[in-house]
Amino acid sequence: MENPHKGVTGVRRIWRAMGYSWDGLIVAYRGEAAFRQLVWLAMVLVPLAFVVPVSPLERALLIACVLFSLVVELLNSAIEAAIDRISLERHPLSKASKDMGSAAQMISLIIIAVVWGLVLAG
Repeated sequence: MENPHKGVTGVRRIWRAMGYSWDGLIVAYRGEAAFRQLVWLAMVLVPLAFVVPVSPLERALLIACVLFSLVVELLNSAIEAAIDRISLERHPLSKASKDMGSAAQMISLIIIAVVWGLVLAG
């Protein structure tokens, strides 16, 4: 069976995609405490990146690693939602999937600490 939304092209497709993306951000912000915390962290760190005396490339790195962490959290939350949709039963594969998503987020937070630490120390 074909997806009826796949036939939409052009500006209509872009407009719809933006709406779906916005919906995803709202769902994540309302339903995921970790995402909310990262948004608040980004609201501090991104403006701070424009205040610290660094090169444009360093500023881009500071901002990119923070935004990257938001992306990782969205993907982690999507994995968790899909697993929970399939079954709320405890299963080793479900646990492994959720744990790997969590590990990805932990690594993205380490990236923020390393990049910010190195840029500000330099």
